[in-house]
This record gives sequence, C-alpha cells and structure tokens, in this order.
Amino acid sequence: MSNILIIKHGSLGDLIQANGAIKDIKEFYKDKKVFLLTSQSYSIFMSECPYIDGVLIDKRLPRWNLFFLYKLKKLLAKYNFSKVFDLQNSNRTRFYKKFILNNCSWSSSTSILISGQNKKTLNNKPVLDRMELQLKDSNIPVNYIKQIDLSWAKEDIVDLTKKYTNRDYILIFPFCSKKHQKKKWPFYKDLISKIRREYKNNYSILVAPGPNEFDEAKKFSVKIVMDQGEPINLKKLISLISNAKFIIANDTGPAHIASHLNKKGVVLFGSHTSPERVSIGSSNFKALSVNNLSDLTSDEVLNEIKKKL
Repeated sequence: MSNILIIKHGSLGDLIQANGAIKDIKEFYKDKKVFLLTSQSYSIFMSECPYIDGVLIDKRLPRWNLFFLYKLKKLLAKYNFSKVFDLQNSNRTRFYKKFILNNCSWSSSTSILISGQNKKTLNNKPVLDRMELQLKDSNIPVNYIKQIDLSWAKEDIVDLTKKYTNRDYILIFPFCSKKHQKKKWPFYKDLISKIRREYKNNYSILVAPGPNEFDEAKKFSVKIVMDQGEPINLKKLISLISNAKFIIANDTGPAHIASHLNKKGVVLFGSHTSPERVSIGSSNFKALSVNNLSDLTSDEVLNEIKKKL
C-alpha cells in the first residue's frame, strides 16, 4: 500500500500553523498512512500528534553532501510514497522534488499557480490561505485548516507552575532568533515595571526561555520557568501558554500558539511582515503593528493590556 508524506521542517510557529492542514490531509487519507518529514528538534513533539502515523527526521545537511542525500533518498524510498504535500515550499524541498522524490505526485505552492500568477504574488497571501489553496487543488476538504486544535499537545503542568507562582500569571516572550533581531521589541523591562505598578501583586510575571535564551532571560526581573534546569518541552510550553492569564510576545512561535489558543494577549509587529500575512491574531489576541518597533512605547502596549486584563 502506498503512503502519504507531508514535509514541514519548521519553524515552531509555522509547524503549529500547519496542524490544521495536517489534520485535513489525514482525514482525507483515512485508509493510508500519513508521515511527516521534519527537523529533529520537532520530531519528538510531532510524534505525539494524532493526525500522523509516523515522523521522519531530515537533518537538512548541505545539498552537496551526496552521502546524506543518498541516505535520505534510500530512507524515503522504503515508505512507497505516492503523494507528497510540500507545506514547507522552500528551495530545499523543490530540490527534493527534482532529485529525491521525483516519482511522486507533488503538491506545492508552485503546483497551484494559475495562468498569469507568479510565486511572489501567491506568497503575499496569508499563510493559511496559501495552504488552503494547496489542499483544495488536491480536492481535499478544508475543515480544520483555519480551526487549529492543539488540545492533543496539552498536559497537566500543575506541579511545574506551583514552583513559580501560586496565582494567575502573565507570560512574556521577549526573545527572537539571532537572524530575526528586527522582530525584537526593545522595551520589555520598562513594560514589566509598569505592569507591576498597575496590577500590584495580582499577577506573577513569567518567562519560558528556549535553549539559547537563558542569559537574556536573566536580564529581566521575572521568574524563569525551567524543568529540572532545562528548557521546558513544547507540550509544556503550549500548556503554560494555555494556562496563562495574558500573553505578551514578539512575532515568534509562542505568539502563534497563543493566537491559535485564542488567548488574551498582544503580539508586537514591526515592518518585517504583517500579522495578516502570517495569519496571526484572534478576537482575544491583538496584533500591534508599527513601522519601527522602537517607536512603539511601553505606555501604548500597557494601554492595550489594560483593555483586556
């Protein structure tokens, strides 16, 4: 029997957003096994996703590494894939289409371009709209693509949160990756001080840093959530966000999680992109957009917090 392959390497926010599409694909191919090809850092997390039957790891080594390409092609050939859904739509996956999985039917953003439309035009559409078009092109009903359900990724974290607070908490994500520093809002310290003055002792303020964010987290006078001295895993992160009273974040993976959980909160955008394009924001989770994040004051952010908290 042939199988189905979905490719989604990351990042975290992108992978979270793909959960609805993954569920739609699995619902359509109930009689087939659906596998996910992803990065190693997300393999354990996605192996628990109920919408896929298995996870394959792509180390994403340089494409001139012929030994790596040979091993990857040999691995994927074992699964007899008849259809590939490329939800990553990158230069790497286009290379895979040509040289690694060239015998499969292939769904990608390129394959759905209509006459007179270029890829740049398509890429300007909201990310969930693009995935919706891609699945519709394969005649897959899109019932969940914009109704992302992360209930499978939550777990009981009472023992964890008890270590850091005995009351409601505000969760902040002042971090961003080194290659996307323009996403970082510079006034979190000032905002934290103003939140404390405004709300007294009503809320604890927590941060949950990733593996390379501990040193930065120490610069803020807040409680740093860890699990036995290590960063919390993705299921605990999603549960921590789900249980928070309010979220404040840069445009990063945790903000996407908060948005799809419809948490009360704000996400801060500069000119790097728009919330509409990356499909972030909900009735409770407000996106604040400015041309320059340095022009967005802590008072303006605090005013938005006060509207919902």
